[in-house]
Amino acid sequence: MAPIPEELDPGLAAALSANGMDRLYEHQAEAFEASAEGNVILTTPTASGKSLAFNLPVLNAIAADDKVRALYLYPTKALAQDQARALAKLGAPGLRPAIYDGDTPRDERPQIRRRSNLVLTNPDMLHVGIMPHHRGWGDFFANLDWVVVDEAHTYRGVFGSHVANVLRRLRRLARAYGKDPRFVMASATIANPAELAERLTGVPARLVDRDGAPRAGREIRIWNPPLVNPATGARRSALAEAADLLADLVANEVRTICFLKSRKGIELIRKFAADRLIARGRPELAERIAPYRAGYTPAQRREIEAKLVSGELLGVASTDALELGIDIGGLDAAICVTFPGTVAGLKQMWGRAGRKERGLAVYVAGPDGLDQYFCRHPDEFLERPVEAAILDHLSPEIRDQHLIAAAFELPLTTEDEEFFGGGLEDAGQALVSRGELRRAGKGLVPRRAAFAASDVSLRSSSAGDVAVIDRGSGEVIGTVETGRAFTTIHPGAIYMHLGTSWEVEQLDPAEGQAIVHRFEDDWYTRPRVETDIFIERVLDSKECCGVKLSFGEIAVTDQVMAYQRILNADGEPFDLVDLDLPEQEFTTRGLWYEIPDEFIGGMALNEMLGALHATEHGQIAVLPLIAMCDRWDLGGLSTNVHAQTGRPTIFIYDGHPGGIGLTRRAFDLFPRLVGDALGLIRECPCDSGCPSCVQSPKCGNLNEPLFKAGAIDLLEAMAGAK
Repeated sequence: MAPIPEELDPGLAAALSANGMDRLYEHQAEAFEASAEGNVILTTPTASGKSLAFNLPVLNAIAADDKVRALYLYPTKALAQDQARALAKLGAPGLRPAIYDGDTPRDERPQIRRRSNLVLTNPDMLHVGIMPHHRGWGDFFANLDWVVVDEAHTYRGVFGSHVANVLRRLRRLARAYGKDPRFVMASATIANPAELAERLTGVPARLVDRDGAPRAGREIRIWNPPLVNPATGARRSALAEAADLLADLVANEVRTICFLKSRKGIELIRKFAADRLIARGRPELAERIAPYRAGYTPAQRREIEAKLVSGELLGVASTDALELGIDIGGLDAAICVTFPGTVAGLKQMWGRAGRKERGLAVYVAGPDGLDQYFCRHPDEFLERPVEAAILDHLSPEIRDQHLIAAAFELPLTTEDEEFFGGGLEDAGQALVSRGELRRAGKGLVPRRAAFAASDVSLRSSSAGDVAVIDRGSGEVIGTVETGRAFTTIHPGAIYMHLGTSWEVEQLDPAEGQAIVHRFEDDWYTRPRVETDIFIERVLDSKECCGVKLSFGEIAVTDQVMAYQRILNADGEPFDLVDLDLPEQEFTTRGLWYEIPDEFIGGMALNEMLGALHATEHGQIAVLPLIAMCDRWDLGGLSTNVHAQTGRPTIFIYDGHPGGIGLTRRAFDLFPRLVGDALGLIRECPCDSGCPSCVQSPKCGNLNEPLFKAGAIDLLEAMAGAK
């Protein structure tokens, strides 16, 4: 513990005392002290009081001068609502907080702009609803001293690369109004918090990571569903196992949260658990379990949150919508169903249980390679360092979109390199040549009068989306990035959205739409894609693990040639349908390595191709353990002879145009990538390869050919090389 700082405003200190806070945790006091000197990134575990840590310096500044303005950014509306409630309860002097997001009534917005000194919003609203209208926010920007970025670890990959540009635009606008706001950021535990803070904002930040908060003990169980077919390695459904666990815990009145990525999956877990309780003659307990996910109305979500806090609900099955820091009171148990993609995310979910008393944390494994790998190595899993959050604000496809949006806000000049990085003049000239910008005086402005920011989705790396339209109602049920349309919503594809299956009738990329109808059959589709890679520029190269390893810019050409129909029941393909679709090309960044003859000597051609292919799959499967990403964010290609290297070569690349830095980290930590892939494949008990080791759910070549034993030999040779 640490004493309340002497510099704290007496009225604010009295408000803290009235809320039972007469002392601070050490990290809260350190963050307060650090924020007096500059930017801060605070990274401590769930329920360690991070909100108070970033609130104190802001509320202290407002208590001293109510003209001070602060902007709070949250990745979701729910988190902003939660923080607004907490601020209202605190009762800090001089504070006039308000939420400004897409749900804010239009007639309330002018008063918020004029009167509120602390505005809570999200990056999307800042990007499209505040900065393009900065002249209406003139007084706010002219007094903007503080920017708080909560849950900073969520800003990674494509989304993080966009938000990093949004924050640079914010700094640029504030500077135009004479301000350089101070940033206070809070994050879950990640491998690179200080680096992430600087990449996000463009300015360095002091790291505060010593946790002074008390913590109850936690019992951890790793739960592998039983084998139902030892010959194929098939196990009982993870959903069924989780539903049994949830029903057992609720039957014993243990307050439990059960996490799963899939929206449809959490609805099923809730249904199965309720059915089990009814079958046991406990229907009153079945009513005390609820699902929670995106897609519910704000009122529905608030009602579920309130019932959780009050204890009216004993169980909730949730997507990661409740992973972040919404206050839902003390829970006794947290179940995570299948690996959520990152160790950091898993620890966030587990952190929901046992905040005040000893808690239970359960990980229910699925059939995927990482799940089974962790079941074989529970100690290594629990002690594994958390991943790094990776983003790249200089990704050309992403930065160019924000340069156009920035030029709409203020004319773009070479002086803006301070915010947007080097090469700005060349990038601006390229946008002039493409007809996006034009010269006006000493700067560049958009050629079109249209609202620039509205064309930029913060969740997509490509500039356009394809609308998915229900033929029956004419309603847009979803959108797909243009760059992924041919693989996701090609004619005949089965498209899943909010737990409902749709069959694609036609795709028209030029019109930006796909027509679909509801689909009730028991199969899904997987595209067969032919990929070619051209190395455009080598950015780095080294000898590593006995191979020549390179990193650079590559052009990827994909063509969807056909699609498989696959039975839901057993995952067996039963049909292959040809397609006639055009090639697609995009430029990205990736790593590749050339394999010497001695590592693959003695293999027949098909064995060598299978070994290379299986090695590529294994490394893509474990790369998320190095960078916070999903295997769907990555692409790969293995070939016995590449036209430019002249040798057997394996490529692994960022699956988003321009690249976002994922494979750069894999290049830097390549020995770890080799070792993790070797462990995954070598220790899998299957004979010739399965979904738990070398088969990939996204393989464009339909998992052919694969040679597990050859991949083990190749990876062992690399791991043993000097």
